[in-house]
Amino acid sequence: MSAPMPGKARLAMYDVQQIRSDFPILARSVHGHPLAYLDNAATTQKPRSVIDALVRFYEHSNANVHRGIHTLADEATSDYERTRAHLARFIGAPRPENIVFTRGTTEAINLVASSWGRPELNPGDEIVVSQLEHHSNIVPWQRLSAETGARLRWIPLLPDGTLDMAAAERLIGGATRLVAVTQMSNVLGSIVPVRELAALAHAHGALILVDGAQSAAHFPVDVQDLDCDFFALSGHKLLGPTGVGALYARSSLFEGMEPYQGGGSMIESVSLDGSTWADPPAKFEAGTPSIADVVAFDAALSYLEALGMDDVRCRDRALTTYALERLGTLPDVTCLGSSNPDLRGGNVSFTVADVHPHDVATYLDFQGIAVRAGHHCAQPLMRHLDIVGTARASFSVYNTEEEVDRLVSALREMSQFFSAPAARAVSAS
Repeated sequence: MSAPMPGKARLAMYDVQQIRSDFPILARSVHGHPLAYLDNAATTQKPRSVIDALVRFYEHSNANVHRGIHTLADEATSDYERTRAHLARFIGAPRPENIVFTRGTTEAINLVASSWGRPELNPGDEIVVSQLEHHSNIVPWQRLSAETGARLRWIPLLPDGTLDMAAAERLIGGATRLVAVTQMSNVLGSIVPVRELAALAHAHGALILVDGAQSAAHFPVDVQDLDCDFFALSGHKLLGPTGVGALYARSSLFEGMEPYQGGGSMIESVSLDGSTWADPPAKFEAGTPSIADVVAFDAALSYLEALGMDDVRCRDRALTTYALERLGTLPDVTCLGSSNPDLRGGNVSFTVADVHPHDVATYLDFQGIAVRAGHHCAQPLMRHLDIVGTARASFSVYNTEEEVDRLVSALREMSQFFSAPAARAVSAS
């Protein structure tokens, strides 16, 4: 794909206003200002089609899945499994059975740590992660290392916030059992060369797990092309409901893994002497799942497919380029991460000189602009960058250049406010 034109020329090719009309929440005001929602890395807003699908399920087909033989149970099961097949196609999985529904990326990664890692890892084995990772792709491996005696190794970063692939090649070796990396940083937006890391891991007999919580919402994903062994994602970052996510794994891995939880639906038979397990994916979906949320997630996938994930990536790259250009005009603002739009997605973290990120977010909120502030569940990365945190503007399909202009204008006004003597005195107190 050729590089997009920067700024307004490229964005004018998209009917963003038509897209925005599909999202009811974008019509509201906050503190007397139109809402500019720039916190999509935390969660995206939902189109009317997703909201309607959620309501329609509860009004028309609400029943438990995989148990009943009555009409509502059959409809609920059919809708639930339709989403599984749809998601498999969306990420390029070979079969619906390669998809296990979870509550989100965090639970998916914990499932792998528990069901694959606990029986497989021994003292002296190594898990390779990167300094970019969200806590969800750090803490489970730290706990697993403490339990098994395995060792964590860290891929460092280059000055532009991308992975040091030369260091990765040195770190991944004969003791490596798993490489666990994000595909796109939730802080810097850095896009990780997963395919190269997969080749390094597989050359040494190791597996690779990909945290796709951010990437799946910003550009096309094909797990077979990536050659990954595990891929985790969250529905709520893909315009879908909260409380639903998924884990992709190769069939042979699911077949060899023990269940994550025990209970209803995941069994083949139960006796007083013991139990046997159902085939995957049922083996990993104990109990009643978030049925309505899974069913509504199907509508979110359809919405993104109608836009086209290649076009989503083009818009994302163009808007990120525009944001970096405009923020770069502010002398007190420092944007973190690569300036190359091909190496990053639409998460733009920045600091403002002499202003705490929480103060930045509070000031912007009073202008109707929603951004995230803090360490973004990436404290090791913040320590590497030697900062307490950042403010972060993150984009989705409905964001506009006008919202970026509002952000820049508010930041300029904020810098003038905090530079005033009275404001400095209040801040110091």
